[in-house]
Amino acid sequence: MEYISAKEAAERWKISERYVQRYCNEGRIEGVKKFGGAWAIPQDAEKPVDRRQKAAGERNTPESVDKTLPPRHFHLAMPLMNTPYTPGAAMDSITKISDADEHNIALAEYYYFSGRSAEASDLAEEYLAHSDFALRLSACWLYGYANLALDRIPRARQALAQIRSTVESMDEKTPAPYRAYASCIAIGASVLLHLPVSENLGSIRGFLSQLPPGLRMFALYVQAHRAYLKKDYGACIGIAETALALEGTLYPIPSIYLHLVAAMGHINLRESEDAKEHLLEAWEIARPDDMIEPFGEHHGLLGGVLEAVFRRNYPDDFKRIIDITYSFSAGWRKIHNPDTGHHVADDLTTMEFTIAMLAARGWSNKEIIAHLGVSVNTVKMHISSILQNLNVP
Repeated sequence: MEYISAKEAAERWKISERYVQRYCNEGRIEGVKKFGGAWAIPQDAEKPVDRRQKAAGERNTPESVDKTLPPRHFHLAMPLMNTPYTPGAAMDSITKISDADEHNIALAEYYYFSGRSAEASDLAEEYLAHSDFALRLSACWLYGYANLALDRIPRARQALAQIRSTVESMDEKTPAPYRAYASCIAIGASVLLHLPVSENLGSIRGFLSQLPPGLRMFALYVQAHRAYLKKDYGACIGIAETALALEGTLYPIPSIYLHLVAAMGHINLRESEDAKEHLLEAWEIARPDDMIEPFGEHHGLLGGVLEAVFRRNYPDDFKRIIDITYSFSAGWRKIHNPDTGHHVADDLTTMEFTIAMLAARGWSNKEIIAHLGVSVNTVKMHISSILQNLNVP
């Protein structure tokens, strides 16, 4: 039998080499062998069926219905996040959503995650007072984050307050899946924006089984993010990588977030190569649909991984990410600490902020240089500028 390399298989099947290696590791290519550190793939091997396509085809069959989820007369929260699709097919998936309201919420999701916050805000606004629980919660979440990125802080606060009031209005008559939706969205806002949690919420573990798979993955991202904030980086990575191992990339949007939070954990353990690998995995999922917003949201937490990977390889995308970073972080600070009149981050460029953060975490100049792929003089120049801008003698 003749064999080809993973690279040759990737070119033949029009996918990345990393996906071929993943298929090999998962035993999804018949007859594959490993010699040393390289995979040998039978020349006549067929590309494995993408499980996202299979899941999408089976999602409405009786055998595939999860009995813990609400009957179909209930609406689904964050429908695009809960849709399995192949990267590049997000819009096609939205057009196949037959329910008009879910279609509109899914479109608002697409606008937000692709950095089109104004369009997301306009569409979500129509559903802020909707009678349906899931549609209203989804709209509030999207409207809040979109307006935070647009620096419309009163509108963002309005949406977040409405999430809280919706949660507090729940009682024993509220269907269990709807309570799970509310808990997921409210705890997500609490962890990601550092806001108080309603006493009407349980733990994340308590409602996971009631969530559809996509939101379940996002809830696990929130839990990983919480572990990161507690500086339990091992737990952060473990939660994220376990979720990805169980679901793969069936649900692209939460997968992007899980890869990014795993990168955050790795970078804080100074495992730069693992962090970069997760970032590239996230980008491979996000890029075909231009889902660039999550990268801007996480820039400051990624410890220079974006600079190290994107600045040279994807300069135009990097510029867009930095634009998102400035707008999102400014809104985040106003929500998180509205009484502060001056923000240190406003005095620094994103590169200066990255170097300052790494230095504050104890990284040496040598480690920063290796991580960012810049020269000694570049780091020294930035450090001098940081000290000057912060008035440090």
